[in-house]
Amino acid sequence: MASVNVTELIITGLFQDPELQKVCFVLFLPVYLATLLGNGLIVVTISVSKSLNSPMYIFLSSLSIVEICYSSTVVPKFITDLLAKVKTISLKGCLAQIFFFHFLGVAEILLLVVMAYDRYVAICKPLHYMNIMSRQVCHILVAGSWLGGLIHSIIQIVITIPLPFCGPNVIDHYFCDLQPLFKLACTDTFMEGVVVMANSGLISIISLFILVSSYAIILISLRKHSAEGRRKALSTCASHITVVILFFGPATFLYLRPSSSFTEDKLVAVFYTVITPMLNPIIYTLRNAEVKNAMKKLWGKRNPETE
Repeated sequence: MASVNVTELIITGLFQDPELQKVCFVLFLPVYLATLLGNGLIVVTISVSKSLNSPMYIFLSSLSIVEICYSSTVVPKFITDLLAKVKTISLKGCLAQIFFFHFLGVAEILLLVVMAYDRYVAICKPLHYMNIMSRQVCHILVAGSWLGGLIHSIIQIVITIPLPFCGPNVIDHYFCDLQPLFKLACTDTFMEGVVVMANSGLISIISLFILVSSYAIILISLRKHSAEGRRKALSTCASHITVVILFFGPATFLYLRPSSSFTEDKLVAVFYTVITPMLNPIIYTLRNAEVKNAMKKLWGKRNPETE
């Protein structure tokens, strides 16, 4: 049977109305620039400041690097497409976007789990903290997060590459993701859909279980701490829990349910691809006096210390 292999895909985008697209461009370009600036500032501050050398800051810096890369897999193309009449992407480009999007998304999930473990050790086993969370262990945990994301993404892409695309070539989304792409395949993708859901779902459920358990144990153990120690620990944990909710809320909504209205799916996806990466540095720095002080020192260029 003769079939035409699709090499280029058309993306419908977020909205069809050209005026609305211009409004989105004006809104989302500053958000993306703020994401790069905010996360970049955290990476530079932590790498330069001698006071920010504890494991928590190694993980925070890694998270900011992931946020910059994760956001950059989708947002620049999305923003430039807002000004384009016809939004296209090659099939290879689409697969590359899916690969990096899932790779970095899972690396972020695993880093959030590592950060929860770090807080658990710091608060529940303070005397053994520096032995357990040595610099070598920190680097292994960060590398493990990236490796986990890579393995997850390879599985997703290996399932997708063999699929035949010979007919419709319009993706009803503003970036390439697996479910919208599966709808274009010239074959039944039920099994592929199940494997993809199981792969994503399993990582999300296990990670969420570890995260909730860690913070529950932390909150219970805080009752033994002094009021000052409790306040400091709660402040740090509040930032972590906020970021976890912002990341897992929308992702769970999208991936752990059958896809229905793509309009609401797209709007939810905007939240975790565009908005959340910008909010994370704000959440972490606003509640962290050490980071704020280090930034003031670094960017205020060493005003003379007042005694």
